[in-house]
Amino acid sequence: MKDKLIPIVFFACLLACWLPYVNSPIALVAGLIFSHFLKNPFPNQTAKATKKLLKVAVIGLGFGLNVQMAISASQNGIGLVIGSIFFTLGVGLFLGKILKVENKLAQLITVGTAICGGSAIAAFSPVIDADNSQISVSLGVVFLLNSVALLIFPVLGHFFNLSPQDFGMWAAIAIHDTSSVVGAAEAFSEESLKIATTLKLVRALWIIPLVLLSVLASKLSSKNEIDTNSKDNSIIKPTPKITIPYFIGLFVVAILINTYVPFVTEYSSYLVWIAKKLLVTTLFLIGLSLSIDKIKKVGWRPLALGITLWVLISVGSLLIISN
Repeated sequence: MKDKLIPIVFFACLLACWLPYVNSPIALVAGLIFSHFLKNPFPNQTAKATKKLLKVAVIGLGFGLNVQMAISASQNGIGLVIGSIFFTLGVGLFLGKILKVENKLAQLITVGTAICGGSAIAAFSPVIDADNSQISVSLGVVFLLNSVALLIFPVLGHFFNLSPQDFGMWAAIAIHDTSSVVGAAEAFSEESLKIATTLKLVRALWIIPLVLLSVLASKLSSKNEIDTNSKDNSIIKPTPKITIPYFIGLFVVAILINTYVPFVTEYSSYLVWIAKKLLVTTLFLIGLSLSIDKIKKVGWRPLALGITLWVLISVGSLLIISN
């Protein structure tokens, strides 16, 4: 009887995500509770739906912006975004050695923290030929910290009396995944949501140059190995598949349409509302994927690396933004 009720409760929760008083943090906690007590009845389907819904939600949020707002948000925080990326990459690789975290695992956690969480890990893992275990652990670290950030950042933002602009910038820099950045900003204020979404996607674009440079470095390294050790070209590793976040381009297209196509502005508020509710639904589905077992598999060294990096970038960026 219980097994038959679980799908019904699941779909009831999905519908509840569209109620006006259910926001991203509430949805995430609901997903965690559901996963712990009832178990996700459709794990494969929800994993696929999560990625698609997040992209659609982000694109939809573009209809709440115009070109002037997007440029202003980018200009105000672009320097701090770039600085935080290079700082995190450098410190992360150094701390990985200090904490004796496996090299590839340390690289994945560092890249995920520096740029955009799971998306960066997914794009970078084939470049360094990471195995499933390393990918799983790095995703576990990033996902756990994302969940914590989504819940505590709005509270901390109000505690420190941050302005909507400052909170949006802070969330975009200090939180890993796009889903949690947008969710935390949406829970804080409408203005924070616009700034955080724009800056976060600017940050996410750094996946592309990082992956391309890494592929180039990998090719040069392989070529040197062949020149010095062997004449057999069969040992050259195939070029890894590069994952490019195309939905960021569609987000920009949505901003352009909302700015320069007059009749669209009449419906933009409805499109943004739908996008926000899709985001809330996505956070519920993300909550379903976290379990105590996954947390236990992470291990203390990778978790210590992830937490240390996250605290450093969170505190450092907050101090800079507040002054």
